[in-house]
Order: sequence, then structure tokens, then C-alpha cells
Amino acid sequence: MFEISSEINFAAAHHLREYCGSCENLHGHNWLVRATVRAKELDKIGLALDFKILKKHLKIVVDKLDHVDLNTIFTEENPSSENIAKYIYFELSKLFSVDNPQVFVFRIDVWETPGNCASYFE
Repeated sequence: MFEISSEINFAAAHHLREYCGSCENLHGHNWLVRATVRAKELDKIGLALDFKILKKHLKIVVDKLDHVDLNTIFTEENPSSENIAKYIYFELSKLFSVDNPQVFVFRIDVWETPGNCASYFE
């Protein structure tokens, strides 16, 4: 099994409903996202996936979150780092199922602040 990762940043605001603390107020973060994908085999030139393709797909997904109030996207659940990681996982998986079915999303890590990371994987 081969694994590659790529990172991207985005800036967005959110507030956590029913939090009972300062995070219940609208505030923003500069988020860091790491996407890790896996492939069972390498292609004919020895790549699991070109980093450019991973970065391109990740940017498509994350651009929907950049410079927005995340509560407008996450209307049924809180826009927590955990839920953001899950959202990115499924949106990125949709892109790979069409363009690169031999590659699958393994894990998404989301840093809300340096040193504080939430992950989603199956």
C-alpha cells in the first residue's frame, strides 16, 4: 500500500451552537488541512498519484470553505473541526471516485489552531 499527503490552508469563520463558552460567538481561524490518500499500486512511471492532482482536488473542496461563515454550510451540525474533516473526506472521495478510482481517501486531518487537530477516516 502506498500513501501520499498534501496540505492546504483556508480561512473561515464559525460559531459552535450550544457550546456554552466563547466559541459560541462568531470567530475565525486559519485552518490547515492535510489529506492522505492511498493506492495499492503505482502507475507505470512509479507514482501512486501525482501530488499536483491531489492538491488540485483538495483545493476544489477547500475553496468552498474559504472565506465563508461555515455555519451557512453546516446548517444541521456544528462546523467543528471534526465535522469539517468528515465533510472534506466525503467531498474529496467523490472527486477521486470519478477521476482516479484506483486511489482512495484514507484520512483527513484538520487543524483549527496550531497543536489542535481533529481527524476523520473510515
